[in-house]
Amino acid sequence: MDKARAVELFATVARAGGFSAAAMDVGMSVQALSKAVKQLEANLGVRLFHRTTRTLKLTDEGARLLEVAGPALKMLDEVLDEVRTSSDGREGIVRITAPVSLGARMLVPLVRSYRLEHPKILFDLVLDDLDTDLVQSKIDIGFRIGGQPSRNVVSRRLSALPLAIVAAPEYLKRHGEPKTLAELLTHPCTGFRLPSTGRLLPWELNIDGELTYQDVPSVCNFNSVLPELDAVKAGIGIGQLSLYLIKEELASGELVEILPQFATAASSVYMYYPHRTQMPKRVRDFINYVIKAAPALLPAPR
Repeated sequence: MDKARAVELFATVARAGGFSAAAMDVGMSVQALSKAVKQLEANLGVRLFHRTTRTLKLTDEGARLLEVAGPALKMLDEVLDEVRTSSDGREGIVRITAPVSLGARMLVPLVRSYRLEHPKILFDLVLDDLDTDLVQSKIDIGFRIGGQPSRNVVSRRLSALPLAIVAAPEYLKRHGEPKTLAELLTHPCTGFRLPSTGRLLPWELNIDGELTYQDVPSVCNFNSVLPELDAVKAGIGIGQLSLYLIKEELASGELVEILPQFATAASSVYMYYPHRTQMPKRVRDFINYVIKAAPALLPAPR
């Protein structure tokens, strides 16, 4: 039995959450993949998965094997990538994860401009609003909005993230424009739920120079900011959104900022990546490029 291959197949099943999805990833039949994992279990003398007809969960031994083998498999992939590409680092893939909104408004322009100068660098973008484990997901660079990432990664703050309270002109024509906090709290608003926990976030307000968290009467809640933006533009309610997300709509008049005295910039945009003794040159070069170029794409606090 090729133990290294067997461990790699086991890790693919664990990350995919099932044999069917993993089989598609590796180009094997479900039966052949299941047989390979069972042979690994027999060789180790332990069960790696709890199997039922509906669920597949790691045993304690399986979780430990994935924890130890994951970084080693990622390092092997990186070495093989480096061998396949040119020695000067001007070829290869940079794998990135980011929230959907950052991907559309920041990363796409960055990738476009970078590839004009480095056309042999390829990009693989995984866009979702969850915190992604870089090592397990074989990701080179991550981006996130909010607080600083955990200590087990290297992180770099790119910019503060100003928020604005906005509404569609059609909404304001129908309902009037609130001028005070008390009036705002009588209006229908949109809300945002953290995808990781489902918790509904309060709005951040600058009240007399102090950051205050305020629950608002949300009539429509979202776990992704792009649909929330569409809802505000459609006049469903007043929303609090990041300036980088709505700068085009504000410039065109599709959205109007209201209650600017309450605007805040408490959150930030961070770039983060794993601790590594040997980082591929293409990844390091793109990190350095982002540090220089990204702030220009993100509105500065007012």
